[in-house]
Amino acid sequence: MFADRREAGRKLAIQLGDYAGREDAIVLGLPRGGIPVAYEIASALRLPLDVFLTRKLGVPGEEELAFGAIAAGGVIVLEPETVRMFGLTADEIESIAGTQRSELQRRERLYRRDRPPLELAGRTVILVDDGIATGADMKAAVKALRLLSPARIVAAVPVAPAENCDAARFGADEMICLATPARFYGVGQFYSSFPPVSDEEVARLLERGAAPATNHEVKQGTNQGVER
Repeated sequence: MFADRREAGRKLAIQLGDYAGREDAIVLGLPRGGIPVAYEIASALRLPLDVFLTRKLGVPGEEELAFGAIAAGGVIVLEPETVRMFGLTADEIESIAGTQRSELQRRERLYRRDRPPLELAGRTVILVDDGIATGADMKAAVKALRLLSPARIVAAVPVAPAENCDAARFGADEMICLATPARFYGVGQFYSSFPPVSDEEVARLLERGAAPATNHEVKQGTNQGVER
């Protein structure tokens, strides 16, 4: 369906054309895979690009199976059915979240280098990933973004199951999915080329898409919360 993430971003940009050149709009990519998609959108729409960090919380021994996610600002969103199914305790959840919190901090330093986060309050945020499977990352990101008082959150992905292309499900104001296939086994099946995205590529694209320096900073680590 898509040649690669960059093509998917260019196709998404067409659907987001109403936001082109708007001074109140900003594009945020979810790393790592969402950054090449977000870069193409930001470039096409002439909007500033930034990163919003999330990490999946994986079931012990089956780490690819998410029972939740943690986002910038310490916000944790859990999938209650998965937590119950695997009998995860509060101590286990906190231990896993602590490990991923440390990884968020490492990536924050690596990706941003000396650049402060862009101001989000009162702005329209276009939140981008390369696709949605369980949706845990997107849900955590939207929840954390709400703490930063944006005027509007638009979630945008190239592909997702139909049941996950619902703005209300994620708490977004608008949701754009280019494709909602009936047979969905994983995001990668809808790309001809779907290689892992490296930290170096993320940092490079963010540096290329960085907006001009601004004195307006937003502190993403001061609010914490847990949604169950």
